[in-house]
Amino acid sequence: MRAILQRVSEASVTVESRLVSEIGTGLLILLGIETADTQEDIEWLSRKITNLRIFNDGDGVMNKSLLEVEGDALVVSQFTLHAAIKKGNRPSYIKAAKPMTAVPIYEAFVKQLEAHLERTVATGIFGADMKVSLLNDGPVTIIVDTKNKE
Repeated sequence: MRAILQRVSEASVTVESRLVSEIGTGLLILLGIETADTQEDIEWLSRKITNLRIFNDGDGVMNKSLLEVEGDALVVSQFTLHAAIKKGNRPSYIKAAKPMTAVPIYEAFVKQLEAHLERTVATGIFGADMKVSLLNDGPVTIIVDTKNKE
């Protein structure tokens, strides 16, 4: 699993001019799922996102987690995070899981994140042509990959 975490003041997803989800302060999570992803990846990533200390404390230091600030989360599926661009100029998405595999993993990830946060997590619509709007706070943008836990 690969995720881009963006600390936001607000974020929303629109599909066909209809607002699907919106959040206030929290994280916009762009989530890419690959065929090799497992329950272990779901657990590790959801726990990492919940506890990552990237929100400011009273002194303006990034020292608080999403859980501690009681922030919102918005998860948006994005298969293009697994684009391979080594050859040529047209990205290959061979590593990205097909919907039959990806949807159950995506749904399990959202449920696991909700369990860690103890509240509902907003989502986009898997596979839809989504318009994502955000106000990046900081800006703070972090890339996380369960296959490369740096």
